[in-house]
Amino acid sequence: MVSQLLFGECFEILDSPSHPKWLCIKNAYDDYISWIDKKQCQLISEKTFAKFRKEAPSLSFEIVHPVIDRLNHSVLPVVIGSTLPSLTGKEFEIEKVTYNFDGQSLKPETEKASRKKMIDHALLYLGAPYLWGGRSPFGLDCSGFTQMVYKLSGITLLRDASRQAEMGTAIDFVEESEPGDLAFFDNESGKIVHVGILLGQNKIIHASGKVRIDSFDHYGIYNEESKGYSHSLRIIKSFL
Repeated sequence: MVSQLLFGECFEILDSPSHPKWLCIKNAYDDYISWIDKKQCQLISEKTFAKFRKEAPSLSFEIVHPVIDRLNHSVLPVVIGSTLPSLTGKEFEIEKVTYNFDGQSLKPETEKASRKKMIDHALLYLGAPYLWGGRSPFGLDCSGFTQMVYKLSGITLLRDASRQAEMGTAIDFVEESEPGDLAFFDNESGKIVHVGILLGQNKIIHASGKVRIDSFDHYGIYNEESKGYSHSLRIIKSFL
């Protein structure tokens, strides 16, 4: 698994091979290209696709909450950050099927992103287990974590840490960084392989084994449990 699509996220089919199970797709949110099982998606019209891409969608703000498919009388558990297209009150519609969602939602693109809100969003994932390719509180990787926190804050990030590092404005010194900035870390070959969100006061929250808070300085991330540096700092970027 290289990534996850959450409920309500749309994609474009790039290839429809003769293989009976798989589709090659490009996620409309971050242009990530991968493959998906045909049974795990619902086809929509180009008109619906264009409409969903044009609007500023509401997002689920519950760790996990049911969406009720009124046509098929089925219950779909959706996680925080899932898209609720054209949500009006407690209802939204996808291809003439009405869904109910009575949980808390937010519309980040209509709110001004703030560093405090971003940190509050990051702390919602604290303790979530690490999962390569994951983007949900049931399991996520380092860049999936930063992408979802920023999504809740109304800022779109690319999927991988190395691509996220190409975005934003570089910060020259650790002392000039602020809570909500992203810190990127490289391996011995100089490739960026990790990312986390700075909390201020020499702390960082990141997904490594689980979403955790560790000490941070100009060398990198210091793990109090192992009494050593787990990640080497490469660059800090600001997006606010």
